[in-house]
Amino acid sequence: MAGTPRKHFVGMLALGCAILVAIGFGASASADNGSGIDYEPASNGTRLLEKGDIDIRMLLDASNLGGAEIEIGEITIPVSYGQGGDHLHGKMEIFYVLSGRLGHTVNGEAYVLEPGMVGVVREGDTVAHAVLSDEPVKAVVIWLPGGEADRVVKEFGYSETPIE
Repeated sequence: MAGTPRKHFVGMLALGCAILVAIGFGASASADNGSGIDYEPASNGTRLLEKGDIDIRMLLDASNLGGAEIEIGEITIPVSYGQGGDHLHGKMEIFYVLSGRLGHTVNGEAYVLEPGMVGVVREGDTVAHAVLSDEPVKAVVIWLPGGEADRVVKEFGYSETPIE
């Protein structure tokens, strides 16, 4: 089920807006709102997390948000990834698939996420991901609250490089 880039952008934008409003970020529309929170209203990302051929470009985290209420990254998982092992989540994780087909097994129940679809993992769930397409999977990954990117580095051995 392939969609147009415009549909993917609109879907991703709507999802992002809904999450930001849900956590109350929508009330802080500018860096100079008197809240005392120092953040960047626009960014091209903060750091690149890498492990093998898997890349996570962190777009939003505490370093440019000024708080740890959410993290957003763009993940690319290569075809060679195949099927990953089950892992436990201590935070909510949301995947929005941009391209490719992502196997998304949550608590033993398998799902296939195609472009334009969303997958959710709640705190305490186990999840395994798999690339089910002949092309890499590219997705937006959202962690609520933030802190998951640091856990990926510490517990799963990802390296990190600042984005300048």
